[in-house]
Amino acid sequence: MRRKDDEKEKSIKEAVIKLILEEGFHGTSISKIAKAAGVSPATVYIYYENKEVMLQDIYLEYSEEIFDYLLSKLNNGMDGQQLIEILVRGYYTYIQEHGEIFHFVDQFSSCPALASQCSERRGINNLIILLEEMKEKKVFKNFKNDNLIAIIFYPIKSIAIQQCIEEVEQAELLKEMIMIIQDALLV
Repeated sequence: MRRKDDEKEKSIKEAVIKLILEEGFHGTSISKIAKAAGVSPATVYIYYENKEVMLQDIYLEYSEEIFDYLLSKLNNGMDGQQLIEILVRGYYTYIQEHGEIFHFVDQFSSCPALASQCSERRGINNLIILLEEMKEKKVFKNFKNDNLIAIIFYPIKSIAIQQCIEEVEQAELLKEMIMIIQDALLV
């Protein structure tokens, strides 16, 4: 059996993300991925059992990366205002710096047939634990976690992906949105 090579695996992941964003799930095949990655289709199968498993594995890896990135910016001494600002700015920065990965994860998470098969996700569970702690400490209002997540992250995604807004205006929108979110969520 052939050994795995980190560079080939990285090339395959990059090809998957590029092709999914350009051609969608159904327009992307193992042979197209292999060609874009500069490997043979047989090499792709060394890393992934099939296309569905490959998409799920890559989705899970990168969605966890997003949560790890955000949660790594936090510390126990932060108050509610700081926590919200760090989460919001971190999410915005991640989207700006890792646009293709973000759009892949975002597109995949919008596909119930694929995303529903991804059961245990450590990152979202850690975020939910954090939100529960903030509610128990009476820092955050006692809203449902899905609503807290939506209020914190969805408006930021909207600001970050707007292509027709200059950076200065995005910064102003982000600053205002942080205040809106803080007002909405903090006790």
